[in-house]
Amino acid sequence: MATIGLFFGSDEGNTEGVAQRIQQRFGEELVDVHDIADVTQLEFADYPLIILGIPTWDFGQIQSDWEEFWEDVSAIDFDDKTVALFGLGDQFGYGDYFLDAMGMLYDVLVAQGATVVGFWPTEGYDFDASKALSSDGKHFVGLAIDEDQQEEQTASRLNQWCQQVAGEFGLSIETQVLDD
Repeated sequence: MATIGLFFGSDEGNTEGVAQRIQQRFGEELVDVHDIADVTQLEFADYPLIILGIPTWDFGQIQSDWEEFWEDVSAIDFDDKTVALFGLGDQFGYGDYFLDAMGMLYDVLVAQGATVVGFWPTEGYDFDASKALSSDGKHFVGLAIDEDQQEEQTASRLNQWCQQVAGEFGLSIETQVLDD
């Protein structure tokens, strides 16, 4: 079993694709990838380090599989867990709700005792509002990915964020740098 559990929800495949790209950077021996539609609360107990991927739909809505799992994730004890988040959204089409689902998931995790790492700067993004902003307003509570408007920046953002998260997880590894 790997050290990191990566859980994602995806309707159209973008979040799943990003999850797989994260696994490639860390290595399959370190990261187990799980679709949130196929897990129970028990799977979270197996991992001290967790990465969660969630897209925001339409006007700030939670992706359907995450929505079905919402009560379950709200009941998980994250006291001894270190968690990093990544979210997908469309900053131009839905700029008033950019990454809102990631912000809502962050609030649940903090309430359940998680230590959240992997905050990401807001520089280079153009949006009007987001529930995923940290208290300083200069960072997102996780990696911000926009596969609709800034797909060309995803690989470099993943490279930087994965190395950052590896350090914040306390792993003394170099993650793969990929041009995918």
